[in-house]
Amino acid sequence: MPAGTILVCDDDSAIRTVLNQALGRSGYDVRTTGTAASLWRWVSAGDGSLVITDVMLPDENGFDLIPRIKKIRPDLPIVVMSAQNTILTAITAAERGAFDYLPKPFDLKELTSVVQRALAAPSAKREPVAEQRGDDRLPLIGRSAAMQEIYRVIARLTQTDLTVMIMGESGTGKELVARALHDYGKRRHGTFVAVNMAAIPKELVESELFGHERGAFTGATNRGVGRFEQAEGGTLFLDEIGDMPLEAQTRLLRVLQQGEYTTVGGRTPIKTDVRIIAATNRDLRQLIQQGLFREDLYYRLNVVPMRLPPLRERAEDVPDLARHFLRKAEEEGLPAKHLDSEAMDLLKHYRWPGNVRELENLIRRLAVLHSGDEITAAVISTELKEPARPPDADAADEPASLSASVERQLTKYFLEYGDKLPPRGLYDRVLQEIERPLLSICLAATRGNQIRAAHLLGLNRNTLRKKIRDLGLEVIRGLRTE
Repeated sequence: MPAGTILVCDDDSAIRTVLNQALGRSGYDVRTTGTAASLWRWVSAGDGSLVITDVMLPDENGFDLIPRIKKIRPDLPIVVMSAQNTILTAITAAERGAFDYLPKPFDLKELTSVVQRALAAPSAKREPVAEQRGDDRLPLIGRSAAMQEIYRVIARLTQTDLTVMIMGESGTGKELVARALHDYGKRRHGTFVAVNMAAIPKELVESELFGHERGAFTGATNRGVGRFEQAEGGTLFLDEIGDMPLEAQTRLLRVLQQGEYTTVGGRTPIKTDVRIIAATNRDLRQLIQQGLFREDLYYRLNVVPMRLPPLRERAEDVPDLARHFLRKAEEEGLPAKHLDSEAMDLLKHYRWPGNVRELENLIRRLAVLHSGDEITAAVISTELKEPARPPDADAADEPASLSASVERQLTKYFLEYGDKLPPRGLYDRVLQEIERPLLSICLAATRGNQIRAAHLLGLNRNTLRKKIRDLGLEVIRGLRTE
């Protein structure tokens, strides 16, 4: 059994109770408190193998407490949990020296895994970053489980120079993620340079990236400064990397391998100190098979892969995004407007083929052209390219209940492992016994994301919600439980 004393600090007694029970079952000695003062006394006395603390405490902000703890006990791992699920929360936790950040609500299996990793990890005496930023405007918006994972990856990369490959459909915000990696990383004082490879004529790509000497080609009357030189000491974002010509790919590979390049028409290698972040909406592996992209370059760029989900996979983020874009329009001098509940519901059920970019363009257009203060569902429906999916859309193609979905899986099981189908009564008995645990397992696997859980089970989301209510799968504040 694992050994260690876990110090838990949260002003919510329900969370303290559940964590005490869950970690205790895993073999840990757990001590809980609702105040930063008590936690500080324990840490100062040398108690505890690991700290789990909330950010919002009644007597002190948890983020202010972390540097004090790290100063006297730099080897003590700290896990931060918070209901303020923004990218700034994740990055601040990393900057202050926390081992990891868990957004609320979270599942107990994930928490236990983080605790195990923290206790098993080599002692890290990372100094917290003292710099504070006055600008709290969020570069990324979203509280969905998918976005929370993006925030956590960004936070882990802030103090590294690792090459990152961002994959996602057009309009998902790949450049915003690249800017966040730069703005919150250790190269923040350098220049961020973005290049869209699809927008540059193929014959000019090498000159655009690496610069050229005078007379290198017809029309080169002066020396040209390339994007690598402009980004020296900072970050170079190569968007739509799949459109880069093979000749330029060879030059880029040399930069990644040797840290130097030559200008077009030049002979002297130039040392460079630039972080590379690439992005694509294409399948690079398919391009490799077609001979259009170098496999060795792919592996050099794909050190840390990040997949941005399309907006249809995080529909719960649509209201926050819509309100954010309305605020931006108001800050630009446009009249204040708001969406009524039915309009918001239509936005949530639209598939958004253009992703976040399409949503932003729609909101800006309505902010300019719509005369009323309130934007209604009727206004939204006339603007969308295709009808929004009603809450019960495709219900005829989906199982009428969770029982039908489970029955289908049971039939598959018995056909695979048995000689014949069991009596009908067996289905009814098994369905009663497994519906609740099956739902619990599915919700835990999707971190409570009901859209993903419904898709996994082959259900309509409203059907899933009804089952959650009927089976009493309650959500304790800040923590998903069965």
